Amino acid sequence: MKLIVGLGNPGAEYDGTRHNVGFEVVDEVARRWGVAFQSAPADAVLAKSHGLPGGPPAAILLKPLAFMNRSGQVVGAVQRYYRVELPDLFVVTDDVNLALGRLRARRQGSAGGHNGLRSIITCLGTEAFSRLRIGVGRGDPRRGLAGRVLSRFDADERQTMDEAVERAADAVTQFIELGVEPVMNEFNRSEVREGDSDGGVP
Repeated sequence: MKLIVGLGNPGAEYDGTRHNVGFEVVDEVARRWGVAFQSAPADAVLAKSHGLPGGPPAAILLKPLAFMNRSGQVVGAVQRYYRVELPDLFVVTDDVNLALGRLRARRQGSAGGHNGLRSIITCLGTEAFSRLRIGVGRGDPRRGLAGRVLSRFDADERQTMDEAVERAADAVTQFIELGVEPVMNEFNRSEVREGDSDGGVP
């Protein structure tokens, strides 16, 4: 059973912010599959697909309802409850170090300054889990990062992000069916453009 975690902050005031792109992706996957989110055995909601013939693949979609910097406790609790192996965990999150709309999958790595990833690494005791980072753009470097990630997308950015969410949902499905390597090969390579550097941590 694959566990797909979308990171974000709970509450209507955070809907549509850059930090909540992970929520948007798992919401899109749930919409495609026709599954609804329900209460989870932790401070979270989850949607589950059982992999029945003719239906979506078997997986759990999870949205922690703890704030970003405490999301690792939720992920760890659900991962242990369902006995999900670490290679079957896939975390979807925003990244200010990637250009707007760019996707970057990795099989493991550091938090790269992201509080949600840092919390998960701390609670699991390892960096060895796959993740998909979605670029939300750094913006004006004179502005603080907290204000940036909690801001909403400008009107001219929203279409780019909607397209990125669609591609990220495709990447989630590919991870469930084939694992992280094909996701890296397809989505990382297709996003690379001449002169484009994300400046992030692999």
